Amino acid sequence: MWEPRQDAEPVREKAPRWWSAPPRPVWEEEPGKAGVASKGLVLALACLGVLFPLWIVVVTSLSSRKTIDEAGGLVMVPKSITFIAYQELLSGGQVTRATVISVLVTLVGTIFSMTVSVLCAYGLSRSGSVGHRWILMLLLATMFFSAGLIPTYLLVQTLGLTDSYLALILPSAISVFNILVLRGFFIGISQELIDSARIDGAGDFRILWQIVMPLSRAVIAVITLFYAVGYWSAWFNASLYLNDQDMMPLQNVMIQLVQKQEAPVGMGQAIKTGQLSALAVQMAVMVMALLPVAVLSPFVQRHFKKGMLTGAVKG
Repeated sequence: MWEPRQDAEPVREKAPRWWSAPPRPVWEEEPGKAGVASKGLVLALACLGVLFPLWIVVVTSLSSRKTIDEAGGLVMVPKSITFIAYQELLSGGQVTRATVISVLVTLVGTIFSMTVSVLCAYGLSRSGSVGHRWILMLLLATMFFSAGLIPTYLLVQTLGLTDSYLALILPSAISVFNILVLRGFFIGISQELIDSARIDGAGDFRILWQIVMPLSRAVIAVITLFYAVGYWSAWFNASLYLNDQDMMPLQNVMIQLVQKQEAPVGMGQAIKTGQLSALAVQMAVMVMALLPVAVLSPFVQRHFKKGMLTGAVKG
């Protein structure tokens, strides 16, 4: 019987040639110093492109009429800081009333929208709920088919909601996209946890309030911000359904200032006599409109990744 020689060299596997290895994608390579520097430069330019216009708006709103006239319009370098524009805007005139209206509409509308959206999403996330598939298909159909502007206006008019603050809330109270995001997050919650609570005697509302919602703080914070920003920035419903200028929210007053060049009620005389600059008033109203979103966004920013991606992946 043939036997291999003891002194024979073991067969060595050939090392893979460099050209046979699959190439690595560019984004998997370690960036060099030039790449890191270029990324930092791009990010710096992007931040500058966002912050520089905001800087101009804030500085112009805090500048006196003399400084604005010397600059020929928008002010980039502050010289004399004055808060006269904000003092006049918040002295009880049209802008003050519009700000209060916007705040109340945003608070009431956000609470109402979140209550309905959470209840609807929780019901659609339970497979045993009655008719949840048909209701889900009906909601999805509204994302692709809409009755249009004229039927919506006729419906609001028939219900007697014109010249009413309810017209600023009800027509846009529910977002099917937000409901789907909430539903996807609720589905990802462990069913065993809900079943154990049900065995202990907890009802649906108690399970939702004490178990589901505490586990869904991230997605609830994100959707709340979506609704709040939507109500705060809305202007179309007010221009369509409200005829009384005293009922207009802040965004519509800002449109009157910036686009139509109309001075707020009670400030026209101050602008004509030279006490105020119309441009400073416009910039001050823009700052007031942007301030709530700029203040609230950083507190919710850390929830965006978990709140949006988790609901989208598990839904």
